[in-house]
Amino acid sequence: MTTTFTSTPYAGRGVRHRRRPRRSPVPFLAQLVIWGGAAGVLALWWSDTNAVVGPAGWLTGAGRITGLLAGYACAVLLALMARTPLLDHTIGTDRLARWHALGGRCTVSLALAHTLLVIWGYSLTSHTDVVTQTTTLVFHYPELLKGTIGFLLFLATGVLSARTARRRMSYETWHYLHFATYLAVFLTFGHQLSNGADFVGNRLAQAAWYALFLGVAVLVVWFRFAVPVRRALRHRMRVAAIRPEAPGVVSVYVTGDHLDELGGEPGQFLRWRFMARGLWWTANPYSLSAPANPRHLRITVKTAGGHSAALARLAPGTRVWAEGPYGAFTANRRSAAKVLLLAGGVGITPLRTLFETLPGQVTLVYRARSVEDLALRGEIDAIAAHRRATVHHVVDEPAGYSSPLTAQGLSTFVPDLAAHDVFLCGPPGMTQAATEALREAGVPSHRIHHESFAF
Repeated sequence: MTTTFTSTPYAGRGVRHRRRPRRSPVPFLAQLVIWGGAAGVLALWWSDTNAVVGPAGWLTGAGRITGLLAGYACAVLLALMARTPLLDHTIGTDRLARWHALGGRCTVSLALAHTLLVIWGYSLTSHTDVVTQTTTLVFHYPELLKGTIGFLLFLATGVLSARTARRRMSYETWHYLHFATYLAVFLTFGHQLSNGADFVGNRLAQAAWYALFLGVAVLVVWFRFAVPVRRALRHRMRVAAIRPEAPGVVSVYVTGDHLDELGGEPGQFLRWRFMARGLWWTANPYSLSAPANPRHLRITVKTAGGHSAALARLAPGTRVWAEGPYGAFTANRRSAAKVLLLAGGVGITPLRTLFETLPGQVTLVYRARSVEDLALRGEIDAIAAHRRATVHHVVDEPAGYSSPLTAQGLSTFVPDLAAHDVFLCGPPGMTQAATEALREAGVPSHRIHHESFAF
């Protein structure tokens, strides 16, 4: 099923044409800083090591290197997830989460290698077995018992974050288990300075390490704790109304004070904490489904889990804490004159705001299971008519309306597909198939924009 209006360049209501945005240098600079810090850590080991002699020396030296890198990686992991606006709005929350996940695996591997290499190297030096050497290190070296507990916490978090284990627990449980990493970092920090050969007696290295971790701690405390509390007190948000949009889909309207100060851009999301029984202890990410205005904000949610299902039963007046806005799924990613918005199911929510506000030639393809599942369809058709844009509603039922998610299928809707920027949002299977189809159709990877909530 397709609804089509004549497509002409149009700047959405209140949106002015602007020059094509330049790609931000922040992602490159962030990686440069990360790798530069790692090189500095290796330089610290090199400057403090005169010679490496024999198997014990090689093993102990490798243990020192992996230990230094593991400690440095802990600071990087916390900085990536500090929700610093500069990084979040330019790199993107999901991309930062992927960097964090990769860094987490590397950190656990480095910490494990450090532990095994040091025990092995020390056992060769002292001519004892590894069990005896382990006992000596843990119970007789300063700060090492706490360091061991911190290492075990890191290891447990790494195991529970593996994809197989992650699927067996709720988002809320997985999220709060990660707070154990803060304790792990605290426990291992003293061990690094007390037992690390590169820090003992080296006041400059100690000062640099303190500055690194204290700086990261300030970012975490400010952006993850202080700012949300300050905004909750400033904006005093409450649920205004709950409205059904489609089977199993509801919109939540939130009112509050000074909402224009939040500065949420179309395509961004906030982490919402509803102060109701069973909901107050977790903050889940939901995109704005209408452009922000000073009077109210709106999110549209599909009842896919316990948290989202409970939102349909919220009572007007329920207090709300909202953290954000977050994400880089915004008009700033645009680099081409033409844009395709490709939505699947409730993935329409951020794209509906972009459809209303993006200037120029914009086409929307909205896929759903049935006509009844096309949430916000009335609004979308009204926007398309107002800006004389093109919208294609594609449903799987009945089968005659279905269109395959392939390069050829998408090209029937957008013949010059390769000349478009594509903003993509939907279920994981749909987004993966769409990405493959878009690449096959000739759309460059840097023009396919997608932000996942799998973090």
